[in-house]
Amino acid sequence: MYQNNTVTNMKLKILSKKENPLLKRVEVTFQAVHDQAGGTPSRVEIREAIAKELGKDSDLVFVKKVETKTGTQTAIGTAHIYDNMDQARRIEPEHIIKRNIPEKQEKGAEQ
Repeated sequence: MYQNNTVTNMKLKILSKKENPLLKRVEVTFQAVHDQAGGTPSRVEIREAIAKELGKDSDLVFVKKVETKTGTQTAIGTAHIYDNMDQARRIEPEHIIKRNIPEKQEKGAEQ
């Protein structure tokens, strides 16, 4: 079930999907049911699951919010999926972009 403190068994369900042509993105509300007793799945894991579900590149998925209700193993959140990275950088706040970069890429960019 667990490997190196990561979730290996998570079920993702898209609750709503709204096309926003003005901002050139798709806005998604999702529910992630996870078996991890230690906590909420990471943003990177959720990004990859959403990208796989929608057939998009995970680099264009930005998880805005993930919240697990106390005592449950169900996380609900929102994410934005952009058409291209330039549009994402124009619209998304800097802190959201940084939160969605995997740690390995972030460390590599600093060197």
